[in-house]
Amino acid sequence: MSQHQPDQPDQPGAYDDDFHEIVHAETTRDPDLAVIEAGSRTLRAQAGLPQGDGVPARPADPEVDKALRAVERELAGRWGETKLEPSVTRIEALMDVLGDPQRAYPSIHITGTNGKTSTARMIEALLGAFDLRTGRYTSPHVSSVTERISLDGEPIRPELFIETYEDIKPYVDMVDAAQDYRLSFFEVLTGMAYAAFADAPVDAAVVEVGMGGTWDATNVIDATVAVVTPIDLDHTDRLGSTPGEIAVEKAGIVKPGATVVLAQQPVDASQVMLKRAVDVDATVAREGMEFGIVSREVAVGGQMLTLRGLGGEYGQIFLPLHGAHQAHNAVVALAAVEAFFGVGAEHARVMDVDTVRAAFASVVSPGRLEVVRRSPTVVLDAAHNPAGGRAAAEAIGEAFGFSRLIGVVGASAGKDVRGFLEALEPVCAEVVVTENSSDRALGADDLAAVAVEVFGGDRVQVEPRLDDALEAAITLAEEDGEYAGAGVLVTGSVITVGEARLLLGKA
Repeated sequence: MSQHQPDQPDQPGAYDDDFHEIVHAETTRDPDLAVIEAGSRTLRAQAGLPQGDGVPARPADPEVDKALRAVERELAGRWGETKLEPSVTRIEALMDVLGDPQRAYPSIHITGTNGKTSTARMIEALLGAFDLRTGRYTSPHVSSVTERISLDGEPIRPELFIETYEDIKPYVDMVDAAQDYRLSFFEVLTGMAYAAFADAPVDAAVVEVGMGGTWDATNVIDATVAVVTPIDLDHTDRLGSTPGEIAVEKAGIVKPGATVVLAQQPVDASQVMLKRAVDVDATVAREGMEFGIVSREVAVGGQMLTLRGLGGEYGQIFLPLHGAHQAHNAVVALAAVEAFFGVGAEHARVMDVDTVRAAFASVVSPGRLEVVRRSPTVVLDAAHNPAGGRAAAEAIGEAFGFSRLIGVVGASAGKDVRGFLEALEPVCAEVVVTENSSDRALGADDLAAVAVEVFGGDRVQVEPRLDDALEAAITLAEEDGEYAGAGVLVTGSVITVGEARLLLGKA
């Protein structure tokens, strides 16, 4: 895999000596706060809100639905998101023939392992609350491909999605003909998003990386703010086997002169990110130092937060999402928007607190500890790696207090399913293993073999069909009056969650 190598600073010997001395001093700190001081500059402070749940149904008009399905089939005929050729050559060529629409607006670029989409939605809500027209590009989708491109907090209308595709298709064909490989599914969607944002036009774009950073198709933007959510192990076959190795690719979104907002990171990932910031003269704001969570209390339907931003303190913030991880996402989103507005660098003040409160109170994040049924309670969570599993397990225990929890797990091949199941084992009394309809799905029997090793055979049930798995889990949750407080957690993959959401009548 090709790696972008940042320019080396002058006098590397002296730089490395100083850097390693700082690293050595920092490794004795709490890992959650172990951010590496690498001589970089740091930030120190001396339009409407999104509506609905962001998951659109199929178009009601049969002709529109037919046209949308035709576009979906054409996109699906391209390289999928898991087949990659690490290069931005093709997307750069497409941007060139489209007239570089990605340069028509400022942007906030988000990478990391977990929490990217929720953080993007929070950033979008904050920008919209301050009367900016927003475009948001996230992946993957829960139910409809149109979710990936949002304008003003709402998924792009199917008609506009189709129109945007038809508008850029001649240029896509032109690039396809000139390149060794055709543009991929993700590259075409990225081109559509950037074109749609320019046509709107938007005041700001919030863009989530698909995978990695340096060679990701989204990385043709020069974002003024780069956000790095927590880095952990995922896509290790493509990105690296340690957080530090994975951070090398993700650091590629940090552009010269930008501001990089860092969530709490493992030490080796922080080291890479801070070195990148030094190399490109980026300004750094770090969770736990320049900004952070002051207090957090569980509340009905979510949590109540006091957050310390780059400009000061924001109290009485209600966030209608569950889990400590969402509180961390919230403070990262807050710092990113402050940095976008120049708070902490140009302005030593807080943003309007009431506007911030209204924005956070409006946030939705479908498929992230989302309750879709009661009696018994069924919760959907798109966690798919060990770190996500641990966050979901902790949040479930904190927010719901189930007397007995039944897991429904459908995973994708190539994931660390053992680590994921081990994260769930302490909170799930039993697990029903299944598979979703994706061609990337891990077979139910293969998943069951691992689940039996983790849970034991008497705690594992196999139901290859997802509808049967949901019915079995609900039956297990209801079967004994002793367990009146039982619940069901559906997890393991965004695709599994999206399909369960449809089966349960949520979308």
